[in-house]
Amino acid sequence: VGAGELEIDEGRGRVRVGGVEVIKGEYLSFDGLTGEVKCGQVATKPSEILQVLAGDLDGNHSDIFLRFERLLRWADAHRRLGVRANADLADQATIARSFGAEGIGLCRTEHMFFGEERIPIVQQMIMADNETDRRVALDELLPLQRDDFYSLFKVMEGKPVTIRLIDPPLHEFLPKREELMVDIAVAEARGEVDELIESKRQVLRRVEQLHEFNPMLGHRGVRLGITYPEITEMQSRAIIEAACRLAKEGVKVIPEIMIPLVGDVRELRAQRLIVDRVAVEVMEAQRVKVRYLVGTMIEVPRSSVTANEIALEADFFSFGTNDLTQMGYGFSRDDAGRFLRIYQDLKLIERDPFQSIDTVGIGELVRIGVERGRQTRPNLKLGVCGEHGGDAASIHFFHEVGLDYVSASPFRIPVARLAAAQASLRDSA
Repeated sequence: VGAGELEIDEGRGRVRVGGVEVIKGEYLSFDGLTGEVKCGQVATKPSEILQVLAGDLDGNHSDIFLRFERLLRWADAHRRLGVRANADLADQATIARSFGAEGIGLCRTEHMFFGEERIPIVQQMIMADNETDRRVALDELLPLQRDDFYSLFKVMEGKPVTIRLIDPPLHEFLPKREELMVDIAVAEARGEVDELIESKRQVLRRVEQLHEFNPMLGHRGVRLGITYPEITEMQSRAIIEAACRLAKEGVKVIPEIMIPLVGDVRELRAQRLIVDRVAVEVMEAQRVKVRYLVGTMIEVPRSSVTANEIALEADFFSFGTNDLTQMGYGFSRDDAGRFLRIYQDLKLIERDPFQSIDTVGIGELVRIGVERGRQTRPNLKLGVCGEHGGDAASIHFFHEVGLDYVSASPFRIPVARLAAAQASLRDSA
């Protein structure tokens, strides 16, 4: 999310926004739910609910927790929508489960690549000039990804886990162009060895090759899987191997493998062929069978209007409303902050469409995707995994159009459970 109104004076250690200046060392307080920032140190007290969930406080000794628990039990008894969590690692999944998540609606596999021991391997894969060298790096990543998925599946104990294959463009895993240019200039000025300087130049050349004018609409998501099918192979293998290992341990797992940014059924078909082939290979080698699903994110407007075709190859849809909003409006999520507040002040829009879904335009794309997808596959599982999955007003809309579940960040799970119940009660009133 962008913050275009911020004026940062790094040299003087000052930040100015909206006529307010903050000096380095001063306290700021943040409201994690609304995003509101207050100057100074706001008095706070530890959350009794979090203390109970962390095991630091007996829930029977906390009236707040007992009321919280009772309210959510009532909510669960009335809601139709399932509530899942966006979680990338096992510890996040543990938190999500403590808040009542019924599954993982979005696991972003690229977040697993940024660990200290992993990023050099990812960069080695990106720097490779040919498939053979890429596979060498991917073979190193395979056991790391497999262990991540194993841990995640184990924490979720048979609850559904939707794993999105790699989505961002590859340049995001490499150093920034400007940083590399500075590093090279400094290395040359210091007279460092030629081999070190040349290695930095090679990275710079690769960064420049991967540069895109509009990476949001560029070489990412399914397009990476199409051009580098070995990446899809590795990730699929890691998922199915982890599921097979748990199956042997008596733990039921049904992975949901999600292909991102699909705009044409032929893209999904090509990727599904890879996933299915790898799954057969792994299950034959492991001598165990596991059930798995293959689906896609509906986040390109074209995928909504051709959902009847895409459903031929998809076991499920998950609406990625962040990108669907960007592409539907033509707004960059990172830059829209510069003008959206003015739009709201002038009553050109009622709410920030990235916080609460625009039901008239973007919502209509969701509705079209739901209707056309289920025309082809009546039992098609449908969810949403954008930021809107934790927004109460958006959840009411998702209930209305017939989604099966919403997925929100772990700490917004209680909000989602309550909002889903309110939507059901309003529907039956």
